[in-house]
Amino acid sequence: MFEDKTLVCKECGKEFVFTAGEQQFYAEKGFQNEPQRCKECRDKRKNANREQREMFTAVCANCGKEAKVPFQPRDDRPVYCSECFAAMKEQQ
Repeated sequence: MFEDKTLVCKECGKEFVFTAGEQQFYAEKGFQNEPQRCKECRDKRKNANREQREMFTAVCANCGKEAKVPFQPRDDRPVYCSECFAAMKEQQ
């Protein structure tokens, strides 16, 4: 029923594909208009209004590497880098 369409982004002017699956999703949600921006420009627009989180530097309690975290580290709680944290979650 739906076929891929090539559209032009009104923000950057690049062509992008409005896939058949995306068209079906739009139809199911009752959206009347086709997208006017490519995914990159939609993401930029979405993130432009987001407040940037303050990041803090800490030392990983497991491997000793520097880690950036979105919270103020405390001395009474260990902080882990993303790799060590992911490894610990897998073990649980």
